[in-house]
Order: sequence, then C-alpha cells, then structure tokens
Amino acid sequence: MENAERLSKVKYFLYLSILFIIMILSVLISIFIGSVDISFQQIFTGLFHPSDSVVSQIIWDIRLPRILLAIAVGGGLSVTGAVFQAILLNPLAEPYILGISSGGTFGAILSFLIGLSFFSTQIFAFAGALLVVALVFILGRRFGELDPNVLLLTGVMIGAFFSAAILLMITMLNESLRTAIFWLVGNLSLADRNSVYYILPVSVIISIFLSANGYKYNVLSMGSETAKHLGINVNRFKNVVYILSSLLIGAVVSVSGIVGFVGLLVPHATRLIFGVDNRIVVPASFFIGAAYLTFADTAARTVIAPAEIPVGAVTAIIGAPIFIYLLRKRFQVMN
Repeated sequence: MENAERLSKVKYFLYLSILFIIMILSVLISIFIGSVDISFQQIFTGLFHPSDSVVSQIIWDIRLPRILLAIAVGGGLSVTGAVFQAILLNPLAEPYILGISSGGTFGAILSFLIGLSFFSTQIFAFAGALLVVALVFILGRRFGELDPNVLLLTGVMIGAFFSAAILLMITMLNESLRTAIFWLVGNLSLADRNSVYYILPVSVIISIFLSANGYKYNVLSMGSETAKHLGINVNRFKNVVYILSSLLIGAVVSVSGIVGFVGLLVPHATRLIFGVDNRIVVPASFFIGAAYLTFADTAARTVIAPAEIPVGAVTAIIGAPIFIYLLRKRFQVMN
C-alpha cells in the first residue's frame, strides 16, 4: 500500500512537472511569434539583459504581460471549471454558466457607457461579478445549503437578465462599441503590467488552494451523506470553494471579458488524459488551460496581423467542435 501511494505521488509530480514544462514552452514560443520578427538571439538578450531597445520594450511591455495574463486567465478558468463540475456533479458546469461573467461584463459595459478609464472598467467589472456572486449565493440555497440544481438554474436566469441589460446598454454606445464587442467575445489586447501584477498572483494562489482539496472533491462525488460520514463539512466546504472560485472568475473577467469554452473544454480534455481523479485533474487543468489560452492568443494576434481576432472567438472556434467530439465519444463509450 505504501509503495502504491509513493508511486502515486511520483506520478503526480511527474505529470505536473511535464505540464509545467509544456506551459513554459508555450510561453517561449509565444514570445518568439508576433507581428514583428525577432530572432532567438534578440529574444534571449531582451529577456535576460533588458535595456531601452525596441526589442526589450516589445518583450517586456507588450508580449510578456499578455502571455502572463493568458496564463492567469486560462489557468484560472480551467481550474474553476474543473471545481464547479466536481462540486455540482454536473459535467456541463463551467465558470460562466453561473452568470458571473455576465455580471462582470455588465459592469465593464456600464463603465464604457459612463466613459471611465480602463482601470475603472476593471473595478466596475469586478464589482459586477461580485454582485452576481452574492445574488446566486443567496438565491441558490435550499434548506440552508447550496443545491447544485438550484444554483445552476439561478445562475442561468441571473446571467440571462444581465445579458439582456448588456444588449440594452450596447445600443447606447458609440465610439466605445468596438471595445465593448471585444469585451463580450473575450480579449487580451488591453493587457499591461498593472493587470498582471494582481491577476496572476490571485489566479495562482486561489488555484493552489482549490487544487489542494482534490481528495474532498472525490469524496463529494460519492454523495453529500457519504462525505459527511467521512468527516467533511459539506456545506462549509462548498461555500468556501464556490466563493473563492467566483472571486477568481470575477478577477479574470475584469481584464479579459468573456473567454468561452476554456473552463468547459479543458477539464474534460484533462480527464480524458489523466482519468477522473480530481487530485490530478484540478491542478493539471491549470497548466493545460494556461498553455491552451497562450497558444490561442498567439493565433489571435498573428493570424491577420497587424489586426487581431478576439481570443474568445478563437477558443470558441476551436473548442466547440472538440467538445462535440468529446461528447459523442463519451456517449459511444456509455452505449
């Protein structure tokens, strides 16, 4: 038994180490690719010997902040997607189905309508996301506990309400219309160092906490009563996980808008590779989601350079057919 447990730990760290290396490779590839051609030697010099040169400015002020933001957003969305699917026992649960993204986007579009700065837009977006978090948390309870079905339905209805309000506000916009549309589809082009300074630590710290509870997600999959008998305070645990996951989504939405399919697709792909054990699925989802969104954003900013495609459009174009394929394969296995 001890050897099996030791082997399991070896595999755990081996898998995560491989995924970490893949994520780093995605960063290096993304730094190398762009609308401006930069040689490997220039990139090496710009990274390790920063200066006032144009190459250093491109790397440190444009490409690297955007890549780090892609890691924070992709990893955060993927982890919360895996966690929501685990605690709600619903394979279709994902970060945006609870309406949090609609609340964040509502706040962002409202700031556009008022004519505020980008920093104020982030604050409004985060506040809008928190508003929805509070509403869903209050209305999604049954007999004092979070009920998965009530939570999902409440999230969908509140999300639909805010989506309608967003469409109403968009009709009142003029010069901010393009920015608002990019926000609705998902966009990382407004990335800067200030955004990275708080989004990346928030994403990493919350993801580590959520990943550390993989065993409890496995126990919850056996039912709330079983989990209670095994010593888990189900109500408190779900509340903490829901609130932390929602805070992470709110932070992500405040800088990227709605980047769809990442939180839905990546956890399913991770389970296809590593199985259903949430101890590995949740942390692995972070690295896979980070690498996936990094590559997607690289494609978004280079395919039609110097113009660019919203990264949310790229993830939807790639994610939708892949998810349909995974669903068909799943049903074929079940039959």
